[in-house]
Amino acid sequence: MRIFVSMVMAAGLTGAAGAQVAPPSEVLDVHDHVAAVSADRIEADITTLVSFGTRHTASETESETHGIGAARRWIHDEFERISAECGGCLEVMYVSETISGERRIPDPVDVVSVIAIQRGTTDPDRMVVMSGDIDSRASDVMNAEIDAPGANDNASGVAGVLEAARVLSQDEFAGSIIYAALAGEEQGLFGGRIVADYALEQGWRIKAVINNDMIGNSAGIDGVVDNATARVFSEGTRATETPEEARIRRFTGGEVDSPSRNLARFIDRTADQYVPNLDVMMVYRLDRFGRGGHHRPFNEAGMPGVRIMETHEDYNRQHQDIRVEDGIEYGDVLEAVDFDYAAKLTALNIATLAQLAGAPPFPADVTISGAVRPSTTLSWARPEGEPAANLMGYRVYWRLTDAPQWTHSRYVGDVTEFTLENVVIDNYYFGVSSVAPDGSESPVVFPGPAGSFGGY
Repeated sequence: MRIFVSMVMAAGLTGAAGAQVAPPSEVLDVHDHVAAVSADRIEADITTLVSFGTRHTASETESETHGIGAARRWIHDEFERISAECGGCLEVMYVSETISGERRIPDPVDVVSVIAIQRGTTDPDRMVVMSGDIDSRASDVMNAEIDAPGANDNASGVAGVLEAARVLSQDEFAGSIIYAALAGEEQGLFGGRIVADYALEQGWRIKAVINNDMIGNSAGIDGVVDNATARVFSEGTRATETPEEARIRRFTGGEVDSPSRNLARFIDRTADQYVPNLDVMMVYRLDRFGRGGHHRPFNEAGMPGVRIMETHEDYNRQHQDIRVEDGIEYGDVLEAVDFDYAAKLTALNIATLAQLAGAPPFPADVTISGAVRPSTTLSWARPEGEPAANLMGYRVYWRLTDAPQWTHSRYVGDVTEFTLENVVIDNYYFGVSSVAPDGSESPVVFPGPAGSFGGY
């Protein structure tokens, strides 16, 4: 459990001789969080979700054992049970809206998502989100009656969210974590849009959305079996970029340094450091080619978001009626889910969430200068008061412009400006992160509007 004490922070800033020292290079608690993930619990949750027969957005809502109504009530009850075990640490609620007149929802349907909020200790309105989709579908996206178990798509994602809540609710963090089971994904990403709108209305400062959609299949239709790689999809240029911001980006860069893209880099580094036998494939695209996921509505509302999923999909196991044709088995059934793999991707989420929620306020108002001189200067604004209680200092990063990952860094302390001598601005991309005494760190924030995660 993290305890934020000013004397601890002071001790981390200077050594015995008064020289500045850097924070730890790893957060030891994160290893314990990763080790606590249970493939057996994830299997039990997926099995329960499959048992509702179908979770189609327009399916049965009154039954206690069948349809999406039963599924969302069970998820709500499970969040409440988890909350009871941590002394009521979760705020559990439904967020809903009636949708009609849409291509896939022509008649009125209540689209109801279930969320649980674990409030931060010092900066509760700064939030990170882990999401999965409740609903399922068969071959005909409009058929709300036929069996659609949705074991991998996307009971695996919801099971991951529930397991993250179980593990992380046993700890406390500076910022808040939202565990979200979103509805209406297959009918048009409605749950994400509804929750994003609700977050804006509530004044929540959502800094990261990690959408999990299909995290349980390790055997691809391409014949590859891979339980050691996960894909992370992220948009480049922000969807909310203005014409003036586009003009600035044209001359200063940032096409591959949106907040979503640097969130993806953060997840990649997290896998390397904290999750054994897991590598991240960063895909420089909003989602799979021509397809969509529930992080997109958050991106469109200006919130950084990515999609985590399996690397090799089996298209015979998604969006299909259960059947056998020409010896080929179709259908998203329980038997095709790799629960150990789902646990590994859940652990990646947990390690990421713990660091993001444990980090200090993300750097804001980051600017850069250095034209026609042999040095580069970065500056940023520093928060004050209780939200900054766990701020130890900042780390400056840089990399060659064609490098996919940050390669150089330097901890610079609790300052608001730093100059890298003899590092020419023309040859590199730069950024800055905030760091807590235990080593928890924000994603790297690229200077200017292209890379901004918003205010504190």
